[in-house]
Amino acid sequence: MKPDPTRFLAVAAGHLLTHTVGALGPGYEQSSVSVMGLVLTSVAEEFERAAERRVAENRELRRIFAAAEEVVASGALREKLACAARGDDTSLSVSELERGNAELRSLLIELHAHVEELDSEQSRKIEQEIWRELVASTERRRLAIGPF
Repeated sequence: MKPDPTRFLAVAAGHLLTHTVGALGPGYEQSSVSVMGLVLTSVAEEFERAAERRVAENRELRRIFAAAEEVVASGALREKLACAARGDDTSLSVSELERGNAELRSLLIELHAHVEELDSEQSRKIEQEIWRELVASTERRRLAIGPF
């Protein structure tokens, strides 16, 4: 047997929303089960895209770091950016991708603070790239069912 988590979560959510909710009387329990069904639907969606979203985001952050190397005035920050830009995702486990993403996002904050203090056309371009990625990363996290 090879369990399919996405399918299991979809079936469990469907059962809660179509059978269990109707069997409960109106009130707190019915509302709680409805919310559980919606959360399971969202978990299934996130499970399906978890690795792809993190790999795409990590790749984009590394691209920004490579582009920013020549703009950055600080030698120490430039070295951190170069090191991060050369990195890659050695594991596709979600926990490892998430750990790497957290490190890259921390460096992005440092880069963003740095380029905001610079006064050049190149630094404004890097800042625009950072904002584009922040918007894109928010879009990648959007759930099909909408915000709760």
